[in-house]
Amino acid sequence: MPKGIGMARTLTAFAGDLWIATGDESEIRAALCAMGDEAQAVLLFDDATGRQVDIDLRSPTADAPRGRGRPKLGVQPREITLLPRHWDWLATQSGGASATVRRLVEAARKAEAEQPNPRAAMDAAYHFMTAMAGDRPGYEAAIRALFAKDAQLFNSLSQDWPSGIRDHARALAAPAFD
Repeated sequence: MPKGIGMARTLTAFAGDLWIATGDESEIRAALCAMGDEAQAVLLFDDATGRQVDIDLRSPTADAPRGRGRPKLGVQPREITLLPRHWDWLATQSGGASATVRRLVEAARKAEAEQPNPRAAMDAAYHFMTAMAGDRPGYEAAIRALFAKDAQLFNSLSQDWPSGIRDHARALAAPAFD
């Protein structure tokens, strides 16, 4: 089972039917750089979404010296609509409204990350399987079994797929069957 599925962002690399590596972006970059020119034929998948992704394999360039003032944090001002009682409560929180909303969002994200999301697992497995097993025998029936939450049928239909593809599809789909 690929490590880290459902935890911090992990990527999985495949060369044809062969599983190459699973890890965070820096681990995958190191594995692909070690492959040299053969890395051009590798497909990368984000384990959280099952979608194919690309990463930059060029050597990182030195960062420009940091200027004066506060660092840019990627803050994007947006508007949210709350009821007056919500604004009143936020006004009583330490750190102000923005800091409180950020804490609440981070707490919710952490709680969500700790609980497997069956629908997200189905979607991730679907996207991965479409890319890597779309022409395999039993693919369409396996997709139907996935969305019907029939683990036994899903495992049976994927049994004859190449082991790397089969095992990764099963690992991505596992939370959907719980």
